Amino acid sequence: MTAERGKREGGRGKRGLRAVGLVATILLSGCSWFTDFKQQPKIDPWETPSDTIPFRGNPQGSVPITGSYAPGFEYDRTPMPQTITLMANIKNPVPADSASVARGRIQFQINCAPCHGPLGLGNGPATKYGMVGPAIGAGSNAANALSDGYIFGMIRNGRGLMPTYNRIEEMDRWDIVNYLRSIQGKLPGIAADTSHGRPGETGSLVPGASTMGPTRPAPYYNPHRAQTTPAAPAATDSAAKAATDSAAKTATDTTRKPERQP
Repeated sequence: MTAERGKREGGRGKRGLRAVGLVATILLSGCSWFTDFKQQPKIDPWETPSDTIPFRGNPQGSVPITGSYAPGFEYDRTPMPQTITLMANIKNPVPADSASVARGRIQFQINCAPCHGPLGLGNGPATKYGMVGPAIGAGSNAANALSDGYIFGMIRNGRGLMPTYNRIEEMDRWDIVNYLRSIQGKLPGIAADTSHGRPGETGSLVPGASTMGPTRPAPYYNPHRAQTTPAAPAATDSAAKAATDSAAKTATDTTRKPERQP
């Protein structure tokens, strides 16, 4: 009796182990641990990418997929007058209508008015603490001598005491230029509006949703990395060119090895 009882209990124990093994196998088969790299983060055919997954940033110096009027490989980001002068001939692609001026007003009053003043008269609140606020409003040098492209370059690169405002998106910079033209009196029929967003205010007094990310790539910019500068124009002086050619020929003649005879 004792032997049979032990045999029955041993059989039940084996069946219990088999059941546990079966349950464990079923549970493990339902896990995604062992996929043999079959499941990859990808977009399958006819599948729309999620609006919550951002694109990777554009490599520095490249042209973003959304285009650019001042690509990094053509215009570097050094805050120097000669660099900004290169951008002076860029045409403003945004029509100076009331919609653009309204968008530019919001950006200007938040980003520019603290130094330049709400009407660009150089009397912003930051001037009370020692900051120099150049006048860029009506009658200023910016109104009479600087092109839209040059002002765009100033916002992009910064210069002197003005830091780069690269955080302002490219098309918003053109809106700021259009608003600046309105307070300079260059846009008849569009009155200057100095209202702006203050802490806690929302709605029409603050900028709208960003056009960059999560469904558009944010530009990558490392200010400590060397930038690509445009190539210098070729020399046109015939004397200098002849001297260069002569020096190159002399150096070649002195270093050339004798040719091997057959």
